[in-house]
Amino acid sequence: MNEEKVFKRYSRQIFIEEIGVSGQRKIMAAKVLIIGAGGLGSPVIQYLAASGVGEIGVVDDDCIELHNLNRQVIHSEAQVGKAKVDSAVHFVQSLNSAINLIPIHAKITKANALDLIRDYDIVVDGSDNFTTRYLVNDTCVILGKPLVYGSILAYEGQTAVFNLHGSKNLRDIFPESPNEDLLPDCDSRGVLGPLAGIIGSMMAMHVLKIITGLPIAINTLTIVDTYHEKTDQVVF
Repeated sequence: MNEEKVFKRYSRQIFIEEIGVSGQRKIMAAKVLIIGAGGLGSPVIQYLAASGVGEIGVVDDDCIELHNLNRQVIHSEAQVGKAKVDSAVHFVQSLNSAINLIPIHAKITKANALDLIRDYDIVVDGSDNFTTRYLVNDTCVILGKPLVYGSILAYEGQTAVFNLHGSKNLRDIFPESPNEDLLPDCDSRGVLGPLAGIIGSMMAMHVLKIITGLPIAINTLTIVDTYHEKTDQVVF
């Protein structure tokens, strides 16, 4: 993309004083890995691609099911049955063909986590289980990678930035993974679609702020309660 087209496409970001041309160049040079192309991953992929993040890796081993579509907004009825990462490629190519989206149709495990995460600048965890969340967190700590975390259930979501310039991580607020068999999840309690968009958009904003060097609230968990329409922050 030539400079004129770059400016036209991203002018509303470039016009922001704290971003400007230099900030947009940082965005376009950034490499972000997203774990999960579901409810949280979808708006993160959407907004990072729209903002011009140059390389986006997406790790997900699932295929699209009809019940995903109330919140996983980058997928469509025509994509049901297809791999979520392939659907993500199709979506991003239609939105912003300048983006290099790398589909990784695999489950992140202890065996591959280091290799998957190593080459990226920032990791976004949009997974839906504690085993993956702790694995991703611990791998980011080992590699010194900032991690943008989020989770959602029913009406409530939370997000935080971990391990940014040595700040605290998931285990500093939740030292051990809970027993998932004893916890509610989206299969049992559901999730209202827009909640994924709210938390996912906040996560995408965290990523862009890290890339461009804007202020980030570290060691802080933000909790969004859409039922009571309130937001709380827990400092840890």
